[in-house]
Amino acid sequence: MAVLYDGTKKLFNLNTKNTTYQMKVDSYGYLLHLYYGSHINDSTEYMLTYFDRGGFSGNPYVAGNNRRYSLDVLPQEFPVQGTGDYRSVALVIREENGCYDCDLHYKEHKITNGKYCLKGLPSAYSEEKAQTLEIILTDSRTNLEVTLLYGVIEDCDIITRSVKVKNNSREKIYIEKISSVCLDFLYGNYDAVTFYGRHAMERNMKRAPILHGKQSIGSKRGTSSHQYNPFVILTDESTTETTGECYGASFVYSGNFLAEFERDQFEQIRFLMGLSDELFSYQLDIGEQFYAPEVLLSYTAMGLNKLSQNFHYCISEHICRGKYKNKVRPVLINSWEACYFDFNGEVLCQLADQAAELGIEMLVLDDGWFGKRNDDNSSLGDWYVNEKKLGMSLTELSEKIHNKGLLFGIWIEPEMVSENSDLYCSHPEWALRIPGKRPIRGRNQLVLDFSNPEVVQYMFESISSVLHQGEINYVKWDMNRSISDVYSNSTSYQGNVLYDYMLGVYSLLERLINAFPDILWEGCSGGGGRFDTGMLYYTPQIWCSDNTDAIDRVRIQYGTSFCYPLSVTGSHVSAVPNHQTGRVTDIDTRGCVAMTGAFGYELNLVALAEDEKTKIKEQIKNYHKLAPLIQKGIYYRLSNPFKEELGAWMVVSRQREKALVSVVLLNVHGNMPVVYIKLQGLDSTKYYRNTQDGKIYLGTALMKHGFPVQTKFGGYPSFQILFEAV
Repeated sequence: MAVLYDGTKKLFNLNTKNTTYQMKVDSYGYLLHLYYGSHINDSTEYMLTYFDRGGFSGNPYVAGNNRRYSLDVLPQEFPVQGTGDYRSVALVIREENGCYDCDLHYKEHKITNGKYCLKGLPSAYSEEKAQTLEIILTDSRTNLEVTLLYGVIEDCDIITRSVKVKNNSREKIYIEKISSVCLDFLYGNYDAVTFYGRHAMERNMKRAPILHGKQSIGSKRGTSSHQYNPFVILTDESTTETTGECYGASFVYSGNFLAEFERDQFEQIRFLMGLSDELFSYQLDIGEQFYAPEVLLSYTAMGLNKLSQNFHYCISEHICRGKYKNKVRPVLINSWEACYFDFNGEVLCQLADQAAELGIEMLVLDDGWFGKRNDDNSSLGDWYVNEKKLGMSLTELSEKIHNKGLLFGIWIEPEMVSENSDLYCSHPEWALRIPGKRPIRGRNQLVLDFSNPEVVQYMFESISSVLHQGEINYVKWDMNRSISDVYSNSTSYQGNVLYDYMLGVYSLLERLINAFPDILWEGCSGGGGRFDTGMLYYTPQIWCSDNTDAIDRVRIQYGTSFCYPLSVTGSHVSAVPNHQTGRVTDIDTRGCVAMTGAFGYELNLVALAEDEKTKIKEQIKNYHKLAPLIQKGIYYRLSNPFKEELGAWMVVSRQREKALVSVVLLNVHGNMPVVYIKLQGLDSTKYYRNTQDGKIYLGTALMKHGFPVQTKFGGYPSFQILFEAV
């Protein structure tokens, strides 16, 4: 069984394939955290120590005269404001009289088969080899009830955490802060690994020691953001890609978040992850319930690569859903960098003709097909087809594209509205705007109030109407600004707005994917501004970055790989000089990098030279051969492109019979030394043939001794080598 309870010791053990998570109810009714790590079979309660810390670490009244007992120093499952714990806490409750207090004690628990789900929120799913533990805690003074939810998914060493708060009191309460997970470590030197960035350069890896005081990352932009990704790692200071202890936490949510690391006065470390407490104060009426978004947790003693593989498998098998969950995605051409706003139906058909000739499988019509949209200053919210611009209806265009043998997709941005639009003229109150203040603009657009169910309903009807106007096979859902003016006309209490906004977004997504189950949905927010596990529950792939430069993408996709599998990473070959950097790279290198994901093109096919068209045909043929391995194989990072002069990675089939090795040289020098890389994940007893030159190598030699990468002339050369077992 995944969840075990010892009633005599009041001890809980959560067991995955390789890990144990342990906690217990102590003699005072508090839920203490004991252990999370490699699998064990005995209690670790002996690790707890009790000392009289003096008057500066207070003692709960229930402990009587026991001055050695203080929650200011003990490891807890769900620390709250009001118990004498002065560290960062997971829950802060404000009562109507302004009092900040909560004191939770164990009441009961329940163990069920299968994985819990969350009302209105994305969460991991699993019916087989999964169990749920619900631990109910109560505050006897206010009757507040808090349910800690644990989902144990054994096959991928994942434990999920969430929290339900129910107001059983006689007055309103306000949730001022709520974290979905807390991990307390009694000792140790740990590093925090986070992923920072900006638009067009997302998810750069940073590793730094956890020092005294509080360190945090998060977002208050209304999205998970380009600036910080809601995925973090805690590692032992000696952990590498292949060895050492590490813990990962992925927030299954697409809005504001907060991840905190704190080393306290006694060298203990606390980690918290949940909703940001900025711009958040959730009013909970009598009898109402609040669900905190889920966190995926994983632990391994086998290094960072293994931790990533745990998350890759969980996201692929227990987060992503729908028709395309396990399907190889069609190779697409997106119209954006090919023609931006300057197109009509004839131009698109010419692009489709060329795409069909090259073997591309889908044409995606990006921004500019609706309202009066010829630039980014108007028409968002007006989701009706600009037939005058296209010179035909969307139905006719879809038929023409399909008659050429291609699938057809479109771009939408449902959460936004232009002031210059019919929708805004009719319903200015539907935009998030602070009364009496001129709004903060982003890209000359405002944000629609998705906390208002009326707006969500209108958008469902509007988008559905478009999707019924032809055979639409793909939709790219974009969001191109951060939220700033947080005020809704549909509610009297503004502290609820941003959380309810995300519930509205999720509600619309859920309704649309159920209404149109055959569509491939891709998430996007200026590229990677909302690249998170929450969105992947609805869209099985996300546009990785608006930066399509192959060399920058090596680094962006490196950081992305620590949590997210290749199958969800939208990556395209674009034109040179690159539109974001001006850099010129060989089309082989652009193809090598773009194949590490959901593959496509982002350029004007009509303007290509014949030799480039020949290369594209070869790339697509090669991709179809390799795509099952790339999508379902086990991924390994072979270099750190932020510290080394090459980017190297590989994917190994689960039977370890095939391995695809990709290498991009990020710098080339005169009389350059040979670069050697050590492969990973092979069967040490098998021999592998290099399918390019026919040479055969023993698996253990490739992993222990390495493989030479020959230098090529030219800027940023690449290598893509397929090894097959013989």
